[in-house]
Amino acid sequence: MQNVAGMSRALARLVAGGVRVVVTHGNGPQVGKIALQQDLCADRIPPMPFDASGAMSEGLIGYMLQQSLTNRLSEENISTPCVTVVTQVVVDPDDPAFGRPTKPVGDFYTARQAREIEQERGWTMVEDAGRGFRRVVPSPKPRDIVEWPAVRTLVDSGALVIAAGGGGVPVIRVRENGVTQLRGVEAVIDKDRASALVGRLIGADTLALLTDVDRVAVGYGTEEERWLDRVSLEEMKGYLDAGEFPPGSMGPKVESAISFLESGGSRAIITSTRRMVEAITQGGGTEVLAERAAASSQLLGA
Repeated sequence: MQNVAGMSRALARLVAGGVRVVVTHGNGPQVGKIALQQDLCADRIPPMPFDASGAMSEGLIGYMLQQSLTNRLSEENISTPCVTVVTQVVVDPDDPAFGRPTKPVGDFYTARQAREIEQERGWTMVEDAGRGFRRVVPSPKPRDIVEWPAVRTLVDSGALVIAAGGGGVPVIRVRENGVTQLRGVEAVIDKDRASALVGRLIGADTLALLTDVDRVAVGYGTEEERWLDRVSLEEMKGYLDAGEFPPGSMGPKVESAISFLESGGSRAIITSTRRMVEAITQGGGTEVLAERAAASSQLLGA
Protein backbone atom coordinates (compact mmCIF):
# COMPACT_ATOMS: atom_id res chain seq x y z
CA MET A 1 0.00 0.00 0.00
CA GLN A 2 2.94 2.36 0.62
CA ASN A 3 4.23 1.70 -2.91
CA VAL A 4 0.75 2.20 -4.33
CA ALA A 5 0.28 5.47 -2.42
CA GLY A 6 3.47 6.95 -3.87
CA MET A 7 2.49 6.00 -7.41
CA SER A 8 -1.02 7.33 -6.87
CA ARG A 9 0.28 10.77 -5.93
CA ALA A 10 2.30 10.92 -9.14
CA LEU A 11 -0.62 9.71 -11.28
CA ALA A 12 -2.94 12.24 -9.64
CA ARG A 13 -0.54 15.00 -10.76
CA LEU A 14 -0.85 13.78 -14.34
CA VAL A 15 -4.64 13.72 -14.17
CA ALA A 16 -4.69 17.19 -12.60
CA GLY A 17 -2.62 18.37 -15.56
CA GLY A 18 -5.19 17.09 -18.03
CA VAL A 19 -3.47 13.86 -19.07
CA ARG A 20 -5.75 10.90 -19.84
CA VAL A 21 -4.19 7.88 -18.19
CA VAL A 22 -4.38 4.10 -18.48
CA VAL A 23 -2.36 2.29 -15.81
CA THR A 24 -0.79 -1.13 -16.12
CA HIS A 25 1.26 -2.91 -13.47
CA GLY A 26 3.28 -6.00 -12.67
CA ASN A 27 2.31 -8.87 -10.37
CA GLY A 28 5.48 -11.00 -10.13
CA PRO A 29 5.70 -11.43 -6.34
CA GLN A 30 1.94 -11.52 -5.78
CA VAL A 31 0.93 -14.10 -8.39
CA GLY A 32 3.70 -16.41 -7.24
CA LYS A 33 2.57 -16.17 -3.63
CA ILE A 34 -1.06 -16.81 -4.58
CA ALA A 35 -0.01 -19.88 -6.59
CA LEU A 36 2.05 -21.10 -3.64
CA GLN A 37 -0.93 -20.68 -1.31
CA GLN A 38 -3.00 -22.76 -3.72
CA ASP A 39 -0.37 -25.48 -3.79
CA LEU A 40 0.16 -25.64 -0.02
CA CYS A 41 -3.58 -26.12 0.57
CA ALA A 42 -4.06 -28.63 -2.25
CA ASP A 43 -4.64 -31.53 0.15
CA ARG A 44 -7.69 -29.72 1.58
CA ILE A 45 -8.91 -27.34 -1.16
CA PRO A 46 -8.69 -28.04 -4.90
CA PRO A 47 -6.09 -25.57 -6.25
CA MET A 48 -6.92 -23.00 -8.90
CA PRO A 49 -4.86 -23.03 -12.13
CA PHE A 50 -2.17 -20.42 -12.66
CA ASP A 51 -4.29 -18.22 -14.93
CA ALA A 52 -6.84 -17.94 -12.10
CA SER A 53 -4.04 -16.88 -9.76
CA GLY A 54 -3.17 -14.20 -12.29
CA ALA A 55 -6.75 -12.95 -12.32
CA MET A 56 -6.76 -12.90 -8.51
CA SER A 57 -3.61 -10.78 -8.41
CA GLU A 58 -4.97 -8.45 -11.09
CA GLY A 59 -8.12 -7.85 -9.07
CA LEU A 60 -6.18 -7.47 -5.82
CA ILE A 61 -3.66 -4.92 -7.07
CA GLY A 62 -6.31 -3.16 -9.15
CA TYR A 63 -8.46 -2.74 -6.05
CA MET A 64 -5.54 -1.26 -4.12
CA LEU A 65 -4.66 1.12 -6.95
CA GLN A 66 -8.17 2.35 -7.62
CA GLN A 67 -8.83 2.93 -3.92
CA SER A 68 -5.58 4.83 -3.45
CA LEU A 69 -6.08 6.81 -6.66
CA THR A 70 -9.63 7.73 -5.68
CA ASN A 71 -8.37 8.99 -2.32
CA ARG A 72 -5.55 11.05 -3.89
CA LEU A 73 -7.84 12.55 -6.53
CA SER A 74 -10.41 13.44 -3.88
CA GLU A 75 -7.73 15.34 -1.96
CA GLU A 76 -7.20 17.40 -5.13
CA ASN A 77 -10.97 17.90 -5.59
CA ILE A 78 -10.85 15.89 -8.81
CA SER A 79 -13.87 13.72 -9.55
CA THR A 80 -12.27 11.44 -12.16
CA PRO A 81 -13.62 7.89 -11.63
CA CYS A 82 -11.13 5.03 -11.33
CA VAL A 83 -11.96 1.56 -12.60
CA THR A 84 -10.12 -1.76 -12.89
CA VAL A 85 -10.72 -4.00 -15.91
CA VAL A 86 -9.75 -7.64 -15.39
CA THR A 87 -8.16 -8.10 -18.79
CA GLN A 88 -7.90 -11.24 -20.90
CA VAL A 89 -4.90 -11.27 -23.26
CA VAL A 90 -4.95 -13.64 -26.21
CA VAL A 91 -1.81 -15.70 -26.88
CA ASP A 92 -0.90 -18.26 -29.53
CA PRO A 93 -1.21 -21.86 -28.25
CA ASP A 94 1.74 -22.76 -30.50
CA ASP A 95 3.99 -20.05 -29.07
CA PRO A 96 7.40 -21.68 -28.45
CA ALA A 97 7.45 -20.10 -24.98
CA PHE A 98 5.18 -22.90 -23.74
CA GLY A 99 8.08 -25.32 -24.28
CA ARG A 100 10.63 -23.01 -22.61
CA PRO A 101 9.43 -21.52 -19.29
CA THR A 102 11.43 -18.35 -18.56
CA LYS A 103 9.34 -15.91 -16.49
CA PRO A 104 10.31 -15.84 -12.77
CA VAL A 105 7.43 -15.68 -10.29
CA GLY A 106 7.06 -15.92 -6.54
CA ASP A 107 9.60 -16.22 -3.74
CA PHE A 108 13.34 -16.91 -3.77
CA TYR A 109 14.70 -20.27 -2.62
CA THR A 110 18.07 -21.85 -1.94
CA ALA A 111 19.47 -24.40 -4.38
CA ARG A 112 18.50 -27.23 -2.03
CA GLN A 113 14.96 -25.92 -1.61
CA ALA A 114 14.65 -25.50 -5.37
CA ARG A 115 15.63 -29.14 -6.00
CA GLU A 116 13.08 -30.33 -3.45
CA ILE A 117 10.34 -28.17 -4.97
CA GLU A 118 11.08 -29.47 -8.48
CA GLN A 119 10.78 -33.05 -7.20
CA GLU A 120 7.69 -32.49 -5.04
CA ARG A 121 5.66 -30.05 -7.16
CA GLY A 122 7.02 -30.48 -10.68
CA TRP A 123 7.87 -26.79 -11.02
CA THR A 124 10.72 -25.51 -13.16
CA MET A 125 13.21 -23.63 -10.99
CA VAL A 126 16.11 -21.43 -12.15
CA GLU A 127 18.61 -19.09 -10.52
CA ASP A 128 17.52 -15.45 -10.77
CA ALA A 129 20.39 -12.95 -11.08
CA GLY A 130 22.33 -14.44 -8.18
CA ARG A 131 19.53 -13.69 -5.73
CA GLY A 132 18.37 -17.29 -5.35
CA PHE A 133 16.19 -19.75 -7.22
CA ARG A 134 12.64 -18.98 -8.39
CA ARG A 135 9.87 -20.76 -10.22
CA VAL A 136 9.64 -19.97 -13.94
CA VAL A 137 6.53 -20.28 -16.11
CA PRO A 138 5.90 -19.80 -19.85
CA SER A 139 5.76 -16.19 -21.12
CA PRO A 140 4.09 -16.18 -24.55
CA LYS A 141 3.80 -12.98 -26.58
CA PRO A 142 0.47 -11.10 -26.38
CA ARG A 143 -1.50 -11.14 -29.64
CA ASP A 144 -4.78 -9.40 -28.78
CA ILE A 145 -6.64 -7.80 -25.86
CA VAL A 146 -10.20 -9.06 -25.45
CA GLU A 147 -11.45 -6.05 -23.48
CA TRP A 148 -9.64 -3.26 -25.32
CA PRO A 149 -12.87 -1.73 -26.73
CA ALA A 150 -14.20 -1.44 -23.17
CA VAL A 151 -10.95 0.18 -22.02
CA ARG A 152 -11.16 2.72 -24.85
CA THR A 153 -14.81 3.49 -24.07
CA LEU A 154 -13.99 4.06 -20.38
CA VAL A 155 -11.06 6.34 -21.24
CA ASP A 156 -13.24 8.34 -23.64
CA SER A 157 -15.81 8.73 -20.86
CA GLY A 158 -13.18 10.38 -18.65
CA ALA A 159 -12.26 7.44 -16.40
CA LEU A 160 -8.78 6.56 -15.19
CA VAL A 161 -8.50 2.92 -16.20
CA ILE A 162 -6.33 0.19 -14.67
CA ALA A 163 -5.95 -2.65 -17.16
CA ALA A 164 -3.73 -5.57 -18.23
CA GLY A 165 -2.42 -5.93 -14.68
CA GLY A 166 0.46 -8.37 -14.51
CA GLY A 167 0.34 -8.52 -18.30
CA GLY A 168 -3.29 -9.63 -18.20
CA VAL A 169 -4.77 -13.11 -17.90
CA PRO A 170 -3.44 -15.30 -20.75
CA VAL A 171 -6.13 -16.99 -22.82
CA ILE A 172 -6.31 -18.83 -26.14
CA ARG A 173 -9.11 -18.93 -28.71
CA VAL A 174 -10.46 -22.39 -29.55
CA ARG A 175 -13.22 -23.57 -31.86
CA GLU A 176 -15.93 -25.70 -30.26
CA ASN A 177 -19.05 -26.72 -32.16
CA GLY A 178 -18.39 -24.01 -34.73
CA VAL A 179 -18.11 -21.25 -32.10
CA THR A 180 -14.94 -19.49 -30.95
CA GLN A 181 -14.40 -19.82 -27.20
CA LEU A 182 -11.84 -18.38 -24.77
CA ARG A 183 -9.81 -20.69 -22.51
CA GLY A 184 -7.28 -19.71 -19.87
CA VAL A 185 -3.73 -21.08 -20.05
CA GLU A 186 -1.09 -21.36 -17.34
CA ALA A 187 1.43 -18.68 -18.21
CA VAL A 188 2.50 -15.10 -17.46
CA ILE A 189 2.61 -12.35 -20.07
CA ASP A 190 5.33 -9.72 -19.96
CA LYS A 191 3.69 -6.54 -18.64
CA ASP A 192 5.68 -4.22 -20.92
CA ARG A 193 4.68 -6.11 -24.06
CA ALA A 194 1.04 -6.19 -22.92
CA SER A 195 1.18 -2.46 -22.14
CA ALA A 196 2.48 -1.68 -25.63
CA LEU A 197 -0.34 -3.72 -27.15
CA VAL A 198 -2.99 -1.98 -25.03
CA GLY A 199 -1.56 1.38 -26.04
CA ARG A 200 -1.64 0.48 -29.73
CA LEU A 201 -5.20 -0.84 -29.65
CA ILE A 202 -6.69 2.15 -27.81
CA GLY A 203 -4.73 4.69 -29.88
CA ALA A 204 -2.53 6.08 -27.11
CA ASP A 205 -0.01 8.78 -27.98
CA THR A 206 2.62 8.07 -25.32
CA LEU A 207 3.80 4.87 -23.63
CA ALA A 208 5.74 5.27 -20.37
CA LEU A 209 7.66 2.21 -19.16
CA LEU A 210 8.89 2.54 -15.58
CA THR A 211 12.03 0.95 -14.17
CA ASP A 212 14.64 1.53 -11.45
CA VAL A 213 16.84 3.93 -13.43
CA ASP A 214 16.16 7.37 -14.88
CA ARG A 215 17.44 6.54 -18.37
CA VAL A 216 18.63 3.69 -20.57
CA ALA A 217 22.35 3.21 -21.23
CA VAL A 218 24.32 1.71 -24.10
CA GLY A 219 27.70 0.18 -23.37
CA TYR A 220 26.41 -0.37 -19.84
CA GLY A 221 29.12 -1.13 -17.30
CA THR A 222 31.95 -0.41 -19.72
CA GLU A 223 34.22 2.56 -20.40
CA GLU A 224 31.98 3.33 -23.38
CA GLU A 225 28.83 3.65 -21.22
CA ARG A 226 26.52 6.39 -22.45
CA TRP A 227 23.06 7.34 -21.16
CA LEU A 228 20.40 7.97 -23.79
CA ASP A 229 18.16 11.03 -23.70
CA ARG A 230 16.11 11.63 -26.86
CA VAL A 231 16.62 9.09 -29.65
CA SER A 232 14.81 8.19 -32.85
CA LEU A 233 13.01 4.92 -33.42
CA GLU A 234 15.59 3.83 -36.01
CA GLU A 235 18.47 4.64 -33.67
CA MET A 236 16.96 2.57 -30.86
CA LYS A 237 16.31 -0.33 -33.24
CA GLY A 238 19.97 -0.20 -34.19
CA TYR A 239 21.04 -0.44 -30.56
CA LEU A 240 18.70 -3.38 -29.99
CA ASP A 241 19.96 -5.22 -33.07
CA ALA A 242 23.53 -4.66 -31.87
CA GLY A 243 22.77 -6.55 -28.64
CA GLU A 244 22.86 -3.55 -26.31
CA PHE A 245 19.77 -4.67 -24.40
CA PRO A 246 19.82 -8.35 -23.33
CA PRO A 247 16.51 -10.17 -22.70
CA GLY A 248 17.10 -10.23 -18.95
CA SER A 249 17.66 -6.47 -18.62
CA MET A 250 16.19 -3.67 -20.73
CA GLY A 251 15.38 -5.93 -23.68
CA PRO A 252 11.60 -6.30 -23.15
CA LYS A 253 11.14 -2.58 -22.40
CA VAL A 254 13.07 -1.49 -25.49
CA GLU A 255 11.27 -4.05 -27.67
CA SER A 256 7.92 -2.85 -26.30
CA ALA A 257 8.80 0.79 -26.97
CA ILE A 258 9.75 -0.06 -30.55
CA SER A 259 6.60 -2.14 -31.10
CA PHE A 260 4.40 0.69 -29.79
CA LEU A 261 5.97 3.28 -32.08
CA GLU A 262 5.93 1.02 -35.12
CA SER A 263 2.21 0.49 -34.54
CA GLY A 264 1.32 4.20 -34.58
CA GLY A 265 2.41 5.65 -31.24
CA SER A 266 4.30 8.96 -31.16
CA ARG A 267 6.52 8.67 -28.11
CA ALA A 268 7.81 5.97 -25.76
CA ILE A 269 9.53 6.86 -22.50
CA ILE A 270 11.69 4.63 -20.32
CA THR A 271 12.40 6.20 -16.95
CA SER A 272 12.06 5.81 -13.17
CA THR A 273 8.92 6.29 -11.14
CA ARG A 274 10.33 9.43 -9.52
CA ARG A 275 10.93 11.04 -12.93
CA MET A 276 7.68 9.86 -14.52
CA VAL A 277 5.58 13.02 -14.27
CA GLU A 278 8.38 15.30 -15.43
CA ALA A 279 9.27 12.98 -18.31
CA ILE A 280 5.69 12.76 -19.57
CA THR A 281 4.78 16.43 -19.21
CA GLN A 282 8.10 18.18 -19.90
CA GLY A 283 10.40 15.59 -21.41
CA GLY A 284 13.03 13.45 -19.75
CA GLY A 285 14.22 9.94 -19.19
CA THR A 286 15.00 8.08 -22.39
CA GLU A 287 12.52 9.29 -25.01
CA VAL A 288 12.16 7.24 -28.16
CA LEU A 289 10.38 9.18 -30.89
CA ALA A 290 8.66 8.00 -34.04
CA GLU A 291 9.96 9.79 -37.14
CA ARG A 292 6.96 12.09 -37.40
CA ALA A 293 7.24 13.01 -33.69
CA ALA A 294 10.96 13.69 -34.04
CA ALA A 295 10.34 15.96 -37.02
CA SER A 296 7.65 17.81 -35.08
CA SER A 297 10.02 18.31 -32.14
CA GLN A 298 12.67 19.79 -34.44
CA LEU A 299 10.16 22.20 -35.98
CA LEU A 300 9.16 23.36 -32.51
CA GLY A 301 12.77 23.85 -31.49
CA ALA A 302 12.50 21.23 -28.75
